[in-house]
Amino acid sequence: MQTLTSNRHLMLVWLPILILSACQQVSAPTVESTAAQIPNKNLETATFAGGCFWCTESDFDKIPGVVSTTSGYIGGTVANPTYHQVSTGKTGHVEAVRIHFDNTKTDFSKLLTTYWLTIDPLTANQQFCDIGSQYRSVIFYHNSDQRNLAEISKKTLEASGRFTQPIMTEILPATEFYRAEEYHQDYYLKNPLRYAYYRKNCGRDKRLEELWGIQH
Repeated sequence: MQTLTSNRHLMLVWLPILILSACQQVSAPTVESTAAQIPNKNLETATFAGGCFWCTESDFDKIPGVVSTTSGYIGGTVANPTYHQVSTGKTGHVEAVRIHFDNTKTDFSKLLTTYWLTIDPLTANQQFCDIGSQYRSVIFYHNSDQRNLAEISKKTLEASGRFTQPIMTEILPATEFYRAEEYHQDYYLKNPLRYAYYRKNCGRDKRLEELWGIQH
């Protein structure tokens, strides 16, 4: 019993040190993708930035029709950026998630609906506890149809009267997407305890419930 109590005490002491307020961690084992193979004609791509990509990836992996998600960096001026470069906010990149989805099971409009409910659209250059331009919310469109749908969804939200503040989420063309370091991929699966601790202490779900009235 003495040993068990000591171990629990050590865990409580070390957890805040292991999990920083920002979306970061030093290393983790690789988890192989289990994405289903589907015909190319049914496979489409979407890219969303909603703050920490650990959380965005986790949220979209739950959506039926989503085949795979990849955490990465987009929108900057430096080729092949590292996490540490992006985290300075000086490269112009945003933490984002590239999504491949089966268009026979879902569509871009449904993904947009999901996206809005997973972000705080009222803050610029910040999402929850993560502050900086690299954490801003952005919808990156891959074609004119996605652009039109994104603009319509944003205008619809603005006209709904739900918020009195302006919607700060940007709509931009997709540029070169760089896959993040392997330890960031499927982080919520590789490190569930650390991920849950980070997400809770970042206040993400509490804020989402305040904004949308939905518990995550």
